Amino acid sequence: MAQLWGGRFTKETDRLAYRFNASIFFDRRFLREDIEGSKAHAAMLAKQGILTAEEKDRIVSGLSGILEDVEQGRLAVTEEYEDVHSFVEANLTARIGEAGKKLHTGRSRNDQVALDMRLYVRGQVKETDALLKELLQVLQELMEAHLETYMPGFTHLQKAQPVTLAHHLGAYFEMFRRDRQRMYDIYRRMNYCPLGAGALAGTTYPLDRDYTSSLLDFFGPTANSMDSVSDRDYVIEFLSALSLIMMHLSRFSEEIILWNSNEYHFVEIDDGYSTGSSIMPQKKNPDIAELVRGKTGRVYGALMSLLTTMKGIPLAYDKDMQEDKELTFDAIDTVKGCLALFAGMVRTLRFDKRVMEESAMKGFTNATDAADYLVGKGVPFRDAHRIIGELVLYCLEKGKSIEDCSIEELKKLSPFFEADLYEAISLKACVERRLTFGAPGKAAMEAVIARNREYLEEEWA
Repeated sequence: MAQLWGGRFTKETDRLAYRFNASIFFDRRFLREDIEGSKAHAAMLAKQGILTAEEKDRIVSGLSGILEDVEQGRLAVTEEYEDVHSFVEANLTARIGEAGKKLHTGRSRNDQVALDMRLYVRGQVKETDALLKELLQVLQELMEAHLETYMPGFTHLQKAQPVTLAHHLGAYFEMFRRDRQRMYDIYRRMNYCPLGAGALAGTTYPLDRDYTSSLLDFFGPTANSMDSVSDRDYVIEFLSALSLIMMHLSRFSEEIILWNSNEYHFVEIDDGYSTGSSIMPQKKNPDIAELVRGKTGRVYGALMSLLTTMKGIPLAYDKDMQEDKELTFDAIDTVKGCLALFAGMVRTLRFDKRVMEESAMKGFTNATDAADYLVGKGVPFRDAHRIIGELVLYCLEKGKSIEDCSIEELKKLSPFFEADLYEAISLKACVERRLTFGAPGKAAMEAVIARNREYLEEEWA
């Protein structure tokens, strides 16, 4: 058992206790971050005269060799080591001798693991942002293509008013835009370097924490050594943001599942993102959308687990905090996988414009516009609301839509109805008259799409 401590102990750790305590089984994922941080630490130690230039060069060369050998499969990160830090230090010392033992000067595993986790999460924030941007670009393309694809808008899962597919997809664009903004916010708050905090109280060595921070592309060093090693707020923030992403993906998945059903038939999911049944040959199941919806609970679980773990931990570092990793890794992998698959699935959806338009026409989605028509003729809105309600009831009894009624039928309910009603309540007219910013009218949507196009050209938004 390769450990970085032991002088205080007279016998080896119990084998079961060792395995229970060890983190090598999962923190091996930090190898690149651990080596990156160690190189910066070595460079800083040399700058401060704590290491010689020759020692620093040997350490940096040795660390590069370890990373290359692991990535090329020539060296394995095995379970004989307690954690990734002991793996790196033991292998470094074996390769370069005594200089390898000097690397840990002015450093604790507490600030080392805090750095590794911060570097890792920072990288994952950027990767998640890139996947969100890809999904937004897919939505933008669909919005541009469906400015005049009419469909019913829903409230309470009942047809409400006519909208366009571009407008409906635009709602998800806004959700995922906010998700990207959260990535930016997390990055800005977390991008400070904990290395140099030591175990909890800093160190007596003359470290240059600003220099280390600049080497690792941080804004600067963290301001309190106790908080530096015990802070996992940024992980919780990231898990919270990932949970919101999954909530948005799940809502979208639910709609795709509904729209794909025989009862709706608004969309057909591409064969590449569907599966069949082992017994029913006619089935084409939306399994990818269903799995995305299902995996949402998995990410929520990671968030609640870490919140619960952190709620009772006194300052500073406690071993409980080792539990921040496995569920976080799983949540990150889950969200990134879902985003990548979802973008592909949405890009290949086939929309049935005829069915969507017919559905909007059959659901009295133009009833509000019919009421507005009467208001335009001088009828008080509350009276217009009642008249159209009576008209809808009449149509339901007769099995027809408002536009199917003759002008004679309409005038029995109100003398204010004229022949121009039919044009006023057409789907196109209902949508196009809604021109306030954010509404589904074509001109309003074109303004939003132009704004979106500028937004997607920005590096961070």
